Amino acid sequence: MAVFQRLIRFEDEDGQVQWGDFGSEEVGRDVEGKTAHILNGSVEDGFKKTDRQGKIKKLLSPLPHTPIVLCVGLNYKQHAEEGNLAVPTYPAIFMKPPTALSGPNTPISIHPDCQSQLDYEGELTIVIGKTGKNIQAAAYADHVLGYTVGNDVSARNFQLPASASGGQFGYAKSFDGFAPIGPCIASQEAIGGDPNKIRYWTKVNGEKRQETGTDDMIWTDPKGFVKDGDEVEIYVEGIGSLVNTIKFE
Repeated sequence: MAVFQRLIRFEDEDGQVQWGDFGSEEVGRDVEGKTAHILNGSVEDGFKKTDRQGKIKKLLSPLPHTPIVLCVGLNYKQHAEEGNLAVPTYPAIFMKPPTALSGPNTPISIHPDCQSQLDYEGELTIVIGKTGKNIQAAAYADHVLGYTVGNDVSARNFQLPASASGGQFGYAKSFDGFAPIGPCIASQEAIGGDPNKIRYWTKVNGEKRQETGTDDMIWTDPKGFVKDGDEVEIYVEGIGSLVNTIKFE
């Protein structure tokens, strides 16, 4: 069992970066000013509880860095059908570089070449905490640190139509800051024990644009691209909300 329920990384009142357990409460938009139980350790070496508490001055990305962001394309049958894309026999895998990682409440800076068809995709994100190779499906959970919220930011003008991109996803999705995650890493117990039965939604400026669940994999039709100044909020049940503002360069 994990030593935390909802792992956060934050700057405290003294300007020190801390790891903490936010506990049984989902991490909402009003987290700053609240307290968390401080943890010692790291993602690589594990965490240990302390008897100290820290006040959250600024919430940071729950991961300070990552070697890679591994993504599954066309993971929702209806989403693929809406795009007139054939559902593959095997999952379409693509990767984002470490520089794509960003955190909650951080503006995403968008280069002018990416602004015409800027899109969003709310995702349940799995955080790996233990290395492995040739892992059997039944043992995957032994390598999972927890679950967080992600936004698969996409510059569709570099992706669609497929004839323009060669059918690959990576170029449209790999710019700096295009993989924000947060607000916490929730343990399997914190999300109710079964990651295959979670509801989540995406809002743009308060308007619900997407809603789905990991049990039925149904994705509603997005209502247009995002623009400069738009606020994108992605909520995952049992974890909390990831909020970012779009900032055109």
